[in-house]
Amino acid sequence: MADGAVTANRAGTVADRIVFLGHATVLIELEGVRLLTDPLLRERVGHLRRQAPPIDMCMTAGLDAVLISHSHHDHLDLPSLRFLGYDTPMIVPGGVGMWLRRRGFADVTELSVGDLAEVGGIEVTAVEARHDGGRLGGPRAQALGYLVHGRRAVYFAGDTELFTGMSKLTPSPDVALLPVAGWGPTLGPGHMDPLDAARAVGLIGPRIAIPVHWGTLLPVGLIRRHRMRLADPPRLFAEHVERLVPSVDVRILSPGQEARF
Repeated sequence: MADGAVTANRAGTVADRIVFLGHATVLIELEGVRLLTDPLLRERVGHLRRQAPPIDMCMTAGLDAVLISHSHHDHLDLPSLRFLGYDTPMIVPGGVGMWLRRRGFADVTELSVGDLAEVGGIEVTAVEARHDGGRLGGPRAQALGYLVHGRRAVYFAGDTELFTGMSKLTPSPDVALLPVAGWGPTLGPGHMDPLDAARAVGLIGPRIAIPVHWGTLLPVGLIRRHRMRLADPPRLFAEHVERLVPSVDVRILSPGQEARF
């Protein structure tokens, strides 16, 4: 949709869809409500350079809210948030709200695990994530995942390691957006590799699993050596899910592609 407009199916009802824009930036359209996760809209942040095609900025039009999972620079990018507008509603972890308000953002709601916010009739529940969400020189705040639910439910895990509490998500997600890699050749603590993400699918039991947090960013000095391996994590994730939880539909989206459900 070149104009970023909400889509409709043949019956005239609003079509639910996921658009993967790269890294942890995902457009969730649920019952006509448009939510954008962890917006990273620039070609470069620090030493990281985007390896995917540029984002179609029309995808960011008419947002109802932005969801921030934690305050790391590749998930909370101030220039990207400024592009979206200082009045764009934002839902953030506790500890981030005042920091953003001091930088001019006017509509910021803080959530802790278990808290709920309503956006256009859709409920957004903050859920646990196992990840160090602090920012060097910025807010010390917890990391969150989000469960977005109306008639259907979408789980956005943010950054997290595998933990058994994923099996307790309520309502049970129709779609799980799970990180399967990072921005370099190795992963530190608080992340999932393709196998851990597939094990998470077994705990969560979604109808559809979509890998995110892959194929988008590389440190400048590693581009030549590692660019050809950017597509490996989602492929391995799909293979592991097929072996462990074959009933789940894995949909691999390249940045810019969408899935309807």
